[in-house]
Amino acid sequence: MFFRKSNPSHDGESVELQKERKYCTDACLKRYLEARNWNVDKSKKMLEETLRWRSSYKPEEIRWHEVAIEGETGKVYRANFHDRHGRTVLILRPGMQNTTSMDNQIKHLVYLIENAILNLPEGQEQMAWLIDFSGWSLSTNVPIKSARDTVNILQNHYPERLAVAFLYSPPRIFEAFWRVVKYFLDPKTFQKVKFVYPKNKDSVELMRSYFDVDNLPTEFGGKATLQYDHEEFSRQMAQDDVKSAKLWGFDKHQSNGFGGAEVAPEPECLAPPLS
Repeated sequence: MFFRKSNPSHDGESVELQKERKYCTDACLKRYLEARNWNVDKSKKMLEETLRWRSSYKPEEIRWHEVAIEGETGKVYRANFHDRHGRTVLILRPGMQNTTSMDNQIKHLVYLIENAILNLPEGQEQMAWLIDFSGWSLSTNVPIKSARDTVNILQNHYPERLAVAFLYSPPRIFEAFWRVVKYFLDPKTFQKVKFVYPKNKDSVELMRSYFDVDNLPTEFGGKATLQYDHEEFSRQMAQDDVKSAKLWGFDKHQSNGFGGAEVAPEPECLAPPLS
């Protein structure tokens, strides 16, 4: 189906073709089929567009040192807990915005989406998003164009990767922004967005059906303390960059003189590794 290559030998393949082969797993093809309601032609077109985007944007080659400044405030990071289904959890805090470059902000988010996927347990294909609106205002809000670009990347190039996105206690002023953004969402993505209000019993119960309250931070109605240590997180990401390079075969390409993504050494300012 689609254009899976029949030749089992990888000798002589370009790095790009090897990356495509590694990307186009059976699980990947299933996600694209599900995203297009099992229409093979539409799914094939969607996958081809993703492969062109990945060839140009090279999300698997982004390294933490390139986007670390975006993460200094913890505005987006991978949580140290999973939901009840074992999904990786990304915490987004738009009120902690600390930069102005929209391109870099999107690059940072793409890096963390790739990292979330890298850290999915075996057999799990999806992640969950928790969005905390503490401190959010129109002055920290992203422009509509950037929001649309972000939505398009998530929907078109990471189909069926998002299981659910909880928007926790958004302020009333957010409603005006949402009325515009929701038109960019396809029906499948729209259904995954859940508004949660701490005084609404039904939405709180929905939240607890996805998360253990002992793991869930108090900012989302749980009992845990939400802590973001940039140095510790940077150390984790540096380790994951090595794991990612190995997964995509960049470590081999480097040793053979092919180039590929660089794996940055761990920043000197970080604490020494735990013994």
